[in-house]
Formats: sequence, structure tokens, C-alpha cells
Amino acid sequence: MPTALVVVDVQQGMFTCDPPPYRAAEVLQRIATLVERGRAAGVPVFHVRHDGGPGHILAKGSAGWPHHPAVAPRTGEPIIDKRHSSAFHDTDFHARLTERGIDRLVIAGLQTEMCVDSACRAAVALGYRVVLASDGHTTWDTPALPAERIIAHHNRTLGRGFAELSTVMDVRF
Repeated sequence: MPTALVVVDVQQGMFTCDPPPYRAAEVLQRIATLVERGRAAGVPVFHVRHDGGPGHILAKGSAGWPHHPAVAPRTGEPIIDKRHSSAFHDTDFHARLTERGIDRLVIAGLQTEMCVDSACRAAVALGYRVVLASDGHTTWDTPALPAERIIAHHNRTLGRGFAELSTVMDVRF
């Protein structure tokens, strides 16, 4: 059961927004803990980085583009740069995972209802077994729903056929 940890869009720009994501500091610390646990277990850590295009807070080359220092890639850890919500869309991510024989992904990051959701669904469609760190992703309030409810809704929805849910501390590598 070769496993990889996938850290989605944990970039500096996500944490400089006003307001910041829901429980940003707590979730960032949990993701950092998950990364350290994955590294200690010898699991490959893939870092997904979003390019929102010119003028976007996550535009390539902008101050928001780099990975957050708490989870920054180490030398040799793969980085998947993307322009779409899904880490698999127009990237070589699937090929890189296949090349390593990986069939199980542990996913954490931002933004719950966008890139985290897309990563989970696309991975399942490609045949991967997915574990979503249920307390390792976050988002912002919207006019329709508060972030806390968005996160709860996605955990419930993704946990019903798309992903196994596990807290950061209960993830098994």
C-alpha cells in the first residue's frame, strides 16, 4: 500500500488574507505535524502549489506564491504547480505518482471546497485510495455558509465514498 502525503496549496498568500482562513494557525500546525509524521515514516511528500494568474494573491512569483515556511518542501520533495482547482488537471501529478507505484494518498491543505475537494474527487476517479485529514483542511466564510459548516459538510460528503476520514493524529502511513 504505497502511500504519499499531498499538501495542497499551503502557500504564504493563503495566510495573509484578511480575514485569514478559519482557525488558520491551528490547521497550519496540524498540517505541519502531518508533514513531519509523513517524513518520519519515510512517505513521499508532494507539495501542490496554485498559480492564480496575474494579479492573484497566489500568482507565480508574487509574495503569496511560496509555500508557507511551516510546511515548505525539503530538497528532493516534489512540487506540483497547477493553474486549475485539481492538482491532476494539466499537470504530471498522476504520472509522477504512478511512476513511484503510489496508490494511496493522504490529503490536507486549502481550500476545503475548492482544491482539497477537487484533489480528493480526481484522485478517486483515477483509482487512488484517499485519506482526507478531516482536521487538516480549512477555508473561509462565504455569504452562504460559515467556514466551520463548509468544512463539516465536505468531511461528511467526501467521507461517503470519496475518502476515508482520519484526524491528523490518527492518519496511518
